[in-house]
Amino acid sequence: MIEWYKDCELEIYFDIVPCVLMRYAKPSDSKDVKKEMAKKPFISKKALNVLLVDWINDKRYEFEIKKDYCWDGATIPRMFWRLIGPKTDSRFLIPSLVHDVLCENHNYVDNDRYFSTKVFERLLYVSGVNPFNRWLMFHSVDNFQKFCSWSD
Repeated sequence: MIEWYKDCELEIYFDIVPCVLMRYAKPSDSKDVKKEMAKKPFISKKALNVLLVDWINDKRYEFEIKKDYCWDGATIPRMFWRLIGPKTDSRFLIPSLVHDVLCENHNYVDNDRYFSTKVFERLLYVSGVNPFNRWLMFHSVDNFQKFCSWSD
């Protein structure tokens, strides 16, 4: 496993370096396929095994992100792009990949909303996102999830 992040509270490992690409519509693609690609323009080209270690709660979580998993990047409203960056910013790709998978599969982290958001923030740190933007994204995501009925 590749150590992606480690501190006294949390560890993040991948079995390989994540391989994410932009999807492009072909002239032969149907309107529905093109519409779906516009909604979720990113794809994980290889299966990715993830290990998360939560030292605070003394838990380990292992799961797989399937090959060809598609997602939308960081869900940042356009009006905030000047402040934070566009949702397609390359620094957001791996953090948003892992976080979107966790949001779709709460059971991967025992329904721990706060832990999933902390993983997202630590992946943003590794990607070089500045402290203010990490703080803003962390709290925006965490508070949005509270309204989506994902509680701790």
